[in-house]
Amino acid sequence: MTAPIRVLLVDDQALLRHSLAAVIGATPDLVVVGQAETGDHGVALARELRPDVVLMDLRMPGRDGIAATRDITTDPDLAHTKVLVLTMFELDEHVNGALRAGASGFLLKDTDLDELISAVRRTHAGESPFAPTVLTHLVEHYLSTPRHQPPPADGLTQREVEILTVIGRGLSNTEIADTLSISVKTVKTHVGKLLSKLEARDRAQLVIAAYNLGLVVPQS
Repeated sequence: MTAPIRVLLVDDQALLRHSLAAVIGATPDLVVVGQAETGDHGVALARELRPDVVLMDLRMPGRDGIAATRDITTDPDLAHTKVLVLTMFELDEHVNGALRAGASGFLLKDTDLDELISAVRRTHAGESPFAPTVLTHLVEHYLSTPRHQPPPADGLTQREVEILTVIGRGLSNTEIADTLSISVKTVKTHVGKLLSKLEARDRAQLVIAAYNLGLVVPQS
């Protein structure tokens, strides 16, 4: 039997933490292993509990979610731990900072609970879930102020270009497999090659690369 995905909640709002804990606790393949009300406490618990996924708030008193995310994603002992950001804002400097700090995805706090559970699973699987509005504004921000230009698409195969395009649209591995009529395993293989060829740290940067290369156009 597969072990449940271990989740750590980091948010200064006790009501939200308890609500999320109740929902996640009722999901058979997920388990909440700890709750923290500050960034410092969240980092300490992450190092103690070694969760699979951290649900991270950005704006907290003291150490904020960006600093906490960076501490977690740069800790060699937490290499398997992924950070999924929960924010009330579609885009601000905090979201951009969290991406640079190594966050794997971004959801709004009013996200449907089923979508939240799915996002936790996808994050654990190595994907980068984004709320649609966050993805749109985030990409527009990076296109207007690029920090890293990916290598040209000339070195990509036709299939890799197809997969990068649908990654840019925010599709999951399963959705990509269904769209292109290939296996999920094949999708993962191509994603790995794209990360290497485009010198991308993670799937979130592949999304930005897809827009930078003109494979996907921001929605107005």
